[in-house]
Amino acid sequence: MKRRTFIKNSSVAALTLAAVPSIFANQENEYSILELMGKADIDLHGEGINLRKEAHDAFLDMKKAAYSDGIDLKIVSSYRSFSRQEAIFERKYLSYTEDEGMKPLDAIDKIIEYSTIPGTSRHHWGTDVDIVDGYRKVDGDVLVPEKFGAGGPYEDFKLWMDENAETYNFHLVYTDNPKRKGFKYEPWHYSYAPLSIPMLEAFRGKNIVSVLQKEEFYGAEHFTIGYLRSYIQNNILDINRSLL
Repeated sequence: MKRRTFIKNSSVAALTLAAVPSIFANQENEYSILELMGKADIDLHGEGINLRKEAHDAFLDMKKAAYSDGIDLKIVSSYRSFSRQEAIFERKYLSYTEDEGMKPLDAIDKIIEYSTIPGTSRHHWGTDVDIVDGYRKVDGDVLVPEKFGAGGPYEDFKLWMDENAETYNFHLVYTDNPKRKGFKYEPWHYSYAPLSIPMLEAFRGKNIVSVLQKEEFYGAEHFTIGYLRSYIQNNILDINRSLL
């Protein structure tokens, strides 16, 4: 029988409070665990942008500059709620285990090559974006690393971002550093550092492992403490050093 998806409305606060007693002692400049896990409503700005105000404004400045150089910065994905990330995870988990016959942990390992465990995505924060060049017409999945390399349709976009993104405080998250562990290279994923750095620091201070073990989506029953600790160390924290 399916372990049902994340606890709705009235029960979610009780569940999380039990897991992390200090959650609602949300002091100034501190982010709650619900907010960091995409379970709280946050103030988002911009049609088709959906970022926190400061990140939204910086993105528009960067987008305007890119236009002048013949690049159309188009957001493929920005803010993503817990329930949206959960749907992505469950769809892939069922596809790998039921359609392809993979063992549960093998399926999870395959998922976390590019997709996060629900509640741990940087897209929950309203600071991160997946971007392509909207001027380029591309068939199929646009978020493919080879399409951003030499000769690919997004080569000029990637060169422009390499040269200019950090001027607007947007940093590539999952670099092509061969020594980096965790998620594979994502040349499309950028993070607004002035907000995401303190949010990551707050995330590290929460007992996320304890909370994740209480979640009830497909595959969650296979999360051991050791597995989740390794995942956080390799996938969440082994990122571009400029974002730590």
